[in-house]
Amino acid sequence: MSNVGKMQGQLLPKGAYSAFLPAPLPPLIEWTPGLLQALSEADRKIGQLAGEGHRLPNPHLLLRPFVRREAVLSSRIEGTQATLGELLAAEAGASVDRSPEDLHEVGNYVLALEHGISRLSELPLCARLVRELHEKLMKDVRGGQAAPGKFRTIQNWIGRPGSSPATARFVPPPPEELENAIAAWERFIHGSDLPPLVIAGLIHYQFEAIHPFLDGNGRVGRLLVTLFLIERKILPAPLLYLSAFFEASRRDYYDLLLGVSHRGEWSEWLQYFLNGVSVMSNDAIERSTRIVALLDGWRIKAADGKSDAPLRLLGLLADNPFVTVTGVAEKLGLAFTTAQRSIKHLEQMGVLKQQGEARRGRVYCAQSILDVLEEPA
Repeated sequence: MSNVGKMQGQLLPKGAYSAFLPAPLPPLIEWTPGLLQALSEADRKIGQLAGEGHRLPNPHLLLRPFVRREAVLSSRIEGTQATLGELLAAEAGASVDRSPEDLHEVGNYVLALEHGISRLSELPLCARLVRELHEKLMKDVRGGQAAPGKFRTIQNWIGRPGSSPATARFVPPPPEELENAIAAWERFIHGSDLPPLVIAGLIHYQFEAIHPFLDGNGRVGRLLVTLFLIERKILPAPLLYLSAFFEASRRDYYDLLLGVSHRGEWSEWLQYFLNGVSVMSNDAIERSTRIVALLDGWRIKAADGKSDAPLRLLGLLADNPFVTVTGVAEKLGLAFTTAQRSIKHLEQMGVLKQQGEARRGRVYCAQSILDVLEEPA
């Protein structure tokens, strides 16, 4: 084993190629003025987001579409093409022109995140929870080669389709090194006294460098950031999602991760990561504020004193802007005709617009909410 320049780890010769074993955390960090400023701004912005989460009238209503937006964008980084509108429409019962496999993979991301949040009350962020997340994420995915919930026992690599370890852009540690690497990663999470946002950036890089699964490492690594911030009580709920930032700057994301491995460029990676925290904290506050403002304005117009059903229906639109008459009747415990009248009322107000037919009747969408959710970061 030999150190190479400022490489953040060791190259292990394996015949025609060498595998990279990252050095245990923490690294030596050069606290440049730019990095310190990025940390200060990220702390301030995520604090504002946490405060906004506590102030929202019902933050849980807004979590569902935001979680699904993260699922779509994180999966898109890995090549899945499903859109947020398609996922939400499908969940409401609409037929969408998208492969069931894409929708299934995105849906698995939602299940994995929800599972992780629920498990944090019983289990710290650790290797066991990581395997559970992966099992949820990769269950019944196409190809069937992901070994859900199991660390890999063979060498993997990152490169263009058709590449080999000898021609790959990056070759992570060989399987016999995984147990020690993951154990050291886990010890760092619970033993470091660095600022929490810096820890989040470090553990995300380290997980991606270890690459412990055959597939799904990127998505699990992004899930871990959200779960870490909840575990540390930096956020009261999963309000921050970095996948939109990473997806919008995908080349920078991968280049900076490699810059750490190849040249020990921790300050550059952390500054990028912390800028992402600031940008996406602002983004989440702005989107949630706009959605709440839309709903508040509609509630004033919808209150006619005759029935509270339209007002209750508006609450459902924060959860999913797509609805059907049957779905509204079931969720609100209304008669079919009452649900129908409520949808008609909101349709006349311009809140809802019919999208087409579905398995459970006509599908309607609050396009204004969907537009806010689907806007680029």
